Amino acid sequence: MPKPKGQKNTKNKAKHSKLMAKKINKKKKEEATRKERLKVIVQNQINKKE
Repeated sequence: MPKPKGQKNTKNKAKHSKLMAKKINKKKKEEATRKERLKVIVQNQINKKE
């Protein structure tokens, strides 16, 4: 059955937006931690060579 006139699907849209934002933030956070780890590893290697 179709929804009555004027009824919107805002609850699911809000939920979807929230989940997508969470996913994007998680990915950014993982990339940042990965870069940080690589910086530390590179610094350690540079210090060992000297």
